[in-house]
Amino acid sequence: MRIISGEYRRRRLHPLPKGVETRPIPDMVKEAMFNLLRGHFEDVGVIDVFAGSGSVGLEMASQGASRVVCVERDRRMVKTLEDNIEMLGCGDRVEVACCDALGPATLSRCPKPAHIVFMDPPYPMVRDHDDWPRVKKQFERLIGMLDETGYAIIRTPWPFYHRELIDDEGEAIVEESGKEDKKYKGRPPLERKELIEGEEMVEIDLDGDWEAEWAREADDKKDGGTPNYRTWDISLEMEGAYGPETHVYGSTAIHLYMRKPAAE
Repeated sequence: MRIISGEYRRRRLHPLPKGVETRPIPDMVKEAMFNLLRGHFEDVGVIDVFAGSGSVGLEMASQGASRVVCVERDRRMVKTLEDNIEMLGCGDRVEVACCDALGPATLSRCPKPAHIVFMDPPYPMVRDHDDWPRVKKQFERLIGMLDETGYAIIRTPWPFYHRELIDDEGEAIVEESGKEDKKYKGRPPLERKELIEGEEMVEIDLDGDWEAEWAREADDKKDGGTPNYRTWDISLEMEGAYGPETHVYGSTAIHLYMRKPAAE
């Protein structure tokens, strides 16, 4: 991972800690997003939620943000993030909030007002139809903290939908807890390689290329056949916001929003 533009351009970030499962944003997606928001980082407050090693938040600092809040709960990732901040020498502008991304501490640490909100929740969280409402609600709260010309961006898998296993009568099947954890024991993780600006092949953890993973799961569920699933599209409209403006990059997408005036 590296900084792609600005003051720290071409600086390499510390590698991710061993044993930490993460899905860093590909350079080509990050570059496309920052091109869309060109000119929106100079002397403003921003927040990077589910920051990981800080790839996006530090990019914002590189492009001139005056205050960057990086929210990350995993202490192993926090250590890497702090090492990256020290290595770049930007501790006067970048702060780490080691707290729950969906909790009140994130809201209290958010710049007020913020000009840019970026949220990159784990794919398993947004795929889960019980967890997604919590993610969505927190994102809506953060949108409410934007200034009049600011943007909020959330990254999701694409296509973006939920599903549930159903029986032959069309009724939802509730699976016993614990089985999901053992399902892929011993299987190698799914990976993809992408060519970034013609420079190198970078391995990108797709959190298990979810459509391929679901197809594998179907083979495990029932011998000699494929289980039935009910799927439904997920509404990406956010309360109190204009948007989304969606940009798709293969199996991932970013969605941009602006805050509606209070009168609306």
